[in-house]
Amino acid sequence: MISFDHTSLGQRVLFGSGRAIENIRTAIDALGAKRLLLIADGFASETADAVSEQLDIAARISDIVQHVPTENATAALALATEHAVDAVISIGGGSATGLAKVVARDTGLPVIAVPTTFAGSEATDVWGQTDGNRKTTGSNPSVLPKMVVYDATLSSSLPARLAVASGLNAVAHAVDGFWAPRADPINTALGTEGLRALIPGLRALAADPDDLDARERTLYGAYLAAVAFASAGSGMHHKICHVLGGAYGLSHSEMHAIVLAHVTAFNAPVARDAADRVSQALGGRPAAAGIDELRSDLGIVGSLAELGMPEAGIDEGAELAFAVIPASNPRPFTLDQIRAVVRDAWAGATIS
Repeated sequence: MISFDHTSLGQRVLFGSGRAIENIRTAIDALGAKRLLLIADGFASETADAVSEQLDIAARISDIVQHVPTENATAALALATEHAVDAVISIGGGSATGLAKVVARDTGLPVIAVPTTFAGSEATDVWGQTDGNRKTTGSNPSVLPKMVVYDATLSSSLPARLAVASGLNAVAHAVDGFWAPRADPINTALGTEGLRALIPGLRALAADPDDLDARERTLYGAYLAAVAFASAGSGMHHKICHVLGGAYGLSHSEMHAIVLAHVTAFNAPVARDAADRVSQALGGRPAAAGIDELRSDLGIVGSLAELGMPEAGIDEGAELAFAVIPASNPRPFTLDQIRAVVRDAWAGATIS
């Protein structure tokens, strides 16, 4: 018998290459917003400048830091209050979206997200904030962007390596969603279709960064994977990445690209349906080895050590992750097993 309890998040999506400005205007008109806080990272400066010329931007933030440090969040909140804004536009990757989400969490302001990467944060109600070297995450309906404007041409400003790393982050949304706490047949179907678009899209994008069709397919797949992840929740992979990223300031997308294969190797023996779905999307390769090969083929580094994580952080990172990994993980785990997963990711251990 099929039985599940699924929640779909309410959000309007405007998808069209070369139509970002037009669709941002549509989104603003639909919200009835008049005074806007614009949060835009450096890669999106051209689009942000165009938006600033055409709309009533009351305040603008360009100092974007990954993992949303508390001091940046506090400054953004103060700016939103000082200028009495009634909506927030974020243009950029997951860090820009993340800062907008924290503003929305504490003010209730609507967010219009304009992603320039494949991070997927725009499709979830998950927020994250770092205080010192500890990252806290949570979910709140108020942080889900009311509108998302997708324009595949905006990602062309990203260096190819960052673009494909961001796409592997999207792959992680789909895979981790297969065994997350609220996994159900609907988000499993979304994640599966997301992988079917993401993997060939990323391979084509790596071969030709000017391939707009590949960018559109990757962006479409990233959205589906993020919607699946938003419904299913954070599984073992994301819990490990959140604590390691906050503790050691690791590059978000590349960290996901590295850790995913090792978590998949741990869970795959008991999560057979998930492993089969991943394997099929990879052309029949075993799930964990196939993910690791995809990372390598796309030119992403293979170990957390290469990202700057100290070996001394393995024990601490494992302990932090062990405390927050859902008990619903398909394979029961011990602290020693989580330490082994983190160590393998740190060392870039071979996955067979």
